[in-house]
Amino acid sequence: MTQELHIIGGGMAGSEAAWQAANAGVQVVIHEMRPKVGTFAHQSGDLAEMVCSNSFRSDDDEQNAVGLLHWEMRAANGLIMAMADAHQLPAGGALAVDREAFAGAVTARLHAHPNVRIEAGEITALPDSGHWIVATGPLTSPSLGAAIAEATGTDRLAFFDAIAPIVYTESIDMSVAWEQSRYDKGDTQEEQRAYINCPMTKDQYEAFIDALLAAEKTEFHEGETATYFDGCLPIEVMAERGRETLRFGPMKPVGLTNAHDPQTKAYAVVQLRRDNALGTLYNIVGFQTKMKYGAQTSVFKMIPGLENASFARLGGIHRNTFLNSPTLLDDQMRLKSRPNLRFAGQVTGVEGYVESAAMGLLAGRLAAAEIQGRALESPSGTTATGALIHHITGGADAKTFQPMNVNFGLFPAVEGLKGGRRGRKDRYKAYTDRAKADFTNWLQDQEVTL
Repeated sequence: MTQELHIIGGGMAGSEAAWQAANAGVQVVIHEMRPKVGTFAHQSGDLAEMVCSNSFRSDDDEQNAVGLLHWEMRAANGLIMAMADAHQLPAGGALAVDREAFAGAVTARLHAHPNVRIEAGEITALPDSGHWIVATGPLTSPSLGAAIAEATGTDRLAFFDAIAPIVYTESIDMSVAWEQSRYDKGDTQEEQRAYINCPMTKDQYEAFIDALLAAEKTEFHEGETATYFDGCLPIEVMAERGRETLRFGPMKPVGLTNAHDPQTKAYAVVQLRRDNALGTLYNIVGFQTKMKYGAQTSVFKMIPGLENASFARLGGIHRNTFLNSPTLLDDQMRLKSRPNLRFAGQVTGVEGYVESAAMGLLAGRLAAAEIQGRALESPSGTTATGALIHHITGGADAKTFQPMNVNFGLFPAVEGLKGGRRGRKDRYKAYTDRAKADFTNWLQDQEVTL
């Protein structure tokens, strides 16, 4: 048993960790509590189910840090990226997927792998022996969460993560809305028309903000503190920060021309992104919310083009648990006080599907190397994967540690390049060129030692 790798949680991180370790020749057991024990956000028992957005964000591997992370995971034969590519939807330069087909494909590939066994059932305590990766994500069960809190010796940290609603395409009024990606981004006509846009006048926007602020919201339980991650703020929280905030965030009108009235510039625009391959579902981009269900339907139907909208799913809110990783984890992603336990995914303090999967990829490779008696260090901090792991295991200030998306601010500077906005394009290209070379070398070094 001690030579098996046990993974708690079959989300993005757990699935990728299992794939990487199994491909290295290690016997892997995935412990997933769903469908026996459900969560309010999940709707199936599939592995790698996407519960918030269906987007992996930018796929630009030369000018965007998350696109670079995509590149690194593809180079490492990542399962998550391979299945995302296989079930991709047009998204104007972003990588969006048919979420049900994607999760089903990940599940099927892992079930079919000869080195992987999947056991349904909840793990409620942290084992004292064996090789384990805890990849339970933002919806860690209360019992396991309590065990983690006890093992770390600190109160678990948490923020609230909100889910955006999904609309049936046929219920959108296309005599008002139009199809266009911002700045017509994309190589094909399909990608250039990947989003549905709903325009607002100033009066409509002001009325929408009034209704949003007045709507009945989900109440927090006693003793809970609503500390949000800025990359996933509920729209009403953004509106509370200023009436114009949404116009400079998810409702910004720039880069869009109303096909029905090209001469009139919208005051604000609500965008919807395709959510499945059939094109029958669209999610409202950036509209995570903690409004109660009744309030959501009335407020969202104020959006021009959505007056008669039917919702396949309304928004929601859940607690997102993560460790103070800079104080608790070593550079091998092991819990310092109990090194038989590794942590991976959002529970380590990374934010986003891709970042979570990347930490799973790394944890799976590190665990496999340890089981097989091989020495393996994390990739250099000049790579996207390395920048993330170095940030969460020591680069971040433990006193102010918060979940982090991958970004070029985590990378060491390239000497001799101009700073500021004017030099950004050359600087980002230098970051990604260096990262690709260093990550390729990291992968090649592992091939030599196998």
